[in-house]
Amino acid sequence: MGRVTRRLPVTRVDGETVVRRPDTLAVEEPLEIRVGGRPLAVTMRTPGDDVDLAIGFLLTEGLITRGEDVAAARFCAGADGADGNTYNLLDLTLADGVPEPRPEAGRNFYTTSSCGLCGKASIDAVRTASAWAVEPPAAGGSLDHETLIDLPARLRAAQRVFDRTGGLHAAALFTVAGGLLVLREDVGRHNAVDKVIGWAAREHRLPLRDTVLQVSGRASFELVQKALMAGIPTLAAVSAPSSLAVELAAEAGMTLVGFLRGASYNVYAGAGRLRLPSGTAVTASPG
Repeated sequence: MGRVTRRLPVTRVDGETVVRRPDTLAVEEPLEIRVGGRPLAVTMRTPGDDVDLAIGFLLTEGLITRGEDVAAARFCAGADGADGNTYNLLDLTLADGVPEPRPEAGRNFYTTSSCGLCGKASIDAVRTASAWAVEPPAAGGSLDHETLIDLPARLRAAQRVFDRTGGLHAAALFTVAGGLLVLREDVGRHNAVDKVIGWAAREHRLPLRDTVLQVSGRASFELVQKALMAGIPTLAAVSAPSSLAVELAAEAGMTLVGFLRGASYNVYAGAGRLRLPSGTAVTASPG
């Protein structure tokens, strides 16, 4: 696995048995993203697919709108004490005519959970920055119930590094028919999503209509925002969404699914995209 995993000693205690042995851990290292030689952001990530991560980050932050906006990407020499390259510093060159980020951009990303913006201001900022509008659902829905409930298992089956470490988030992009397009793993769930979107941008697939983004954890405002910036109409998570994530999804016309486990899930926004089992009756529960 190279730099993705690392073997370190661990003391394993199991009842009265104590064993000292090596354990495989997911690597976490900083990646500094620069644009035109100017530092923009530092993110803690699992090495791998770093160009996708950087392009996805720029796109979901509204700094570019497509993969063609980046003309080149190169790793710069980092300081490892031996004049070697740490591959932790990536410099992107924007295409001609694409404006470079303002100098203050690195200090003012509205997507951070501690940005201090109120919910309405956060939603307005994303709506203004998004280059791709989410299309309204087709009559009768486009995503089948049986396809949806199968996605978490398919995501889990494709997580190669998680099998060795148990310590990585995953994001996967599927077609509405259930075909796996791409899966990425990372210590940060937002990084995994950026890697997926960066891949799609480089493959000239934007906007990502008729797709479903499945994530391994919860659905935060940030993940809904990133999906919206790429034109993804449906986000499904195995855990809970935040209230602001639900508000943004509803405002944008997206479908947001949470607690997707087995055959059960909650639809927090955009239920019209789903084809529920034939004969299903929707009932109201008191309270």
